[in-house]
Amino acid sequence: MWLYNLGLRLYGGVIKLAAVKHLKAKQFTEGRKHLFERMADAIDPKARIVWIHVASLGEFEQGRPIVERIRKEHPEYKILLTFFSPSGYEIRKNYAGADYIFYLPIDTPRNVRKFMKIAHPEIAIFVKYEFWLNYLSALRRQKVRTYIVSAIFRRNSIFFKPYGGMWRQALETFDVMFVQNEESKRLLAELGFDNVVVAGDTRFDRVAEIARNAKRIDLIEKFRGEERLFVAGSSWGPDEELLIRLMNENPKVKFLIAPHEMDEGRIARLLSDTKGGGVRFTQCDEHTDLRSKQLLVLDTMGMLSSAYSYATWSYIGGGFGVGIHNTLEAATFGLPIAFGPNYHKFKEARDLVSLEAARSINNYDELKAWFEPLRDDEALLQKCGSLSKEYTMNHQGATLLITTTVFHG
Repeated sequence: MWLYNLGLRLYGGVIKLAAVKHLKAKQFTEGRKHLFERMADAIDPKARIVWIHVASLGEFEQGRPIVERIRKEHPEYKILLTFFSPSGYEIRKNYAGADYIFYLPIDTPRNVRKFMKIAHPEIAIFVKYEFWLNYLSALRRQKVRTYIVSAIFRRNSIFFKPYGGMWRQALETFDVMFVQNEESKRLLAELGFDNVVVAGDTRFDRVAEIARNAKRIDLIEKFRGEERLFVAGSSWGPDEELLIRLMNENPKVKFLIAPHEMDEGRIARLLSDTKGGGVRFTQCDEHTDLRSKQLLVLDTMGMLSSAYSYATWSYIGGGFGVGIHNTLEAATFGLPIAFGPNYHKFKEARDLVSLEAARSINNYDELKAWFEPLRDDEALLQKCGSLSKEYTMNHQGATLLITTTVFHG
């Protein structure tokens, strides 16, 4: 533990140094200044607290259905939501579904003692991962009911290494571990844990809610007109290289591209290299001639999930880098999906590929070979879209199972 604690202190020091030049490091540091004073001022010491912790924005989306169900069915509790990463906190710090929203203090023994005294959680829920040893130890000592949800365990993770004893002990904190698949349950059984429930992934419940409440976006509706629309979400440079070629070879198809990062150079290249003409969402008004443009660059946050409701086909970015982004937001609208080769660590992507609802591509020729039959064959298009939709519908229900178990045993 002394090595673990030393490592955390060093990590905090490195982040402070990096904050001089890097925005996220600065947000990480600035957001934790006077944190305990702000928590003490905000949190009612007499409130019954459910503490829900997420690492970042993706985990927040997994935890959100649980937060909202607790809010609706158990108003006797106040919800404390914590984030580790600025990319989650800065976007959702004003989320109305939680009573208190803060950064999680770094997992040092001193910080944990202060946090637990102020937060005094009655129930703690960790989403997917974030196994902070000092926090889990404190929860175990104080006999706080603690759960992990939408978790995935793999053979190569630290829990199954000879030197992973501390981490295996940390798992003893959880009253129930809600995992996404049978493989995780089998692996945990090898370690002697039988308090494991295969509940699935709460993201299926979240995307179902997104589909039910998709926002109408007049500008996208006007841009699409009577044409069919190809939506590419969370694209990176290598994805965009292929998408530009696809656009230019399909002048009768409209394209909406939502870059993962709003890099001005990449956006400028998308607009300049599209032969059919393009425009940025944020630069449009009621006078913009959208019908004459082939490309709409969605250079704003929070609209992509609703934009999929206007699509005929979808492409998910990130597959030529560390891994693809959210496929379920597209699948829930019944869309055929393509993405790059790095998708294997995402169970839903593997499932969609095996169902032939999605296709992994390695180059432009493979993207073209996937797209053209779907462009020209309506029956094939409907079949692939139906498979996507059915997959998301068949995997809903994790949120109900989790909340029922947590609150009713």
